[in-house]
Amino acid sequence: METNIIMQDNTNDIAEFPVIRSKIYEIRGKKVMLDFELAALYQVETKNLKRAVRYNIERFPDDFMFELTQDEVNSLRCKNCTLETGSRGQHTKYLPFAFTE
Repeated sequence: METNIIMQDNTNDIAEFPVIRSKIYEIRGKKVMLDFELAALYQVETKNLKRAVRYNIERFPDDFMFELTQDEVNSLRCKNCTLETGSRGQHTKYLPFAFTE
């Protein structure tokens, strides 16, 4: 199964925010931010962000987020040398969530 993941370098809506723009990927045809990147922006732990989302999942639309497959995670690591195992290089047994815009 071939996975199509594209880093977004030309997102016009947030052109004035290069830090955020560099954290947006295109996965499954959607522009997304990964859970650990979003947690870092909000200055919270990834597990707390994911826990809050799970507890309040009924408040979000169905296409608000999805969990990456292991193939997608591996593809991201190949295309983005800075993406390490888990958030901030820590080992994690859970696959990341991708949050849509």
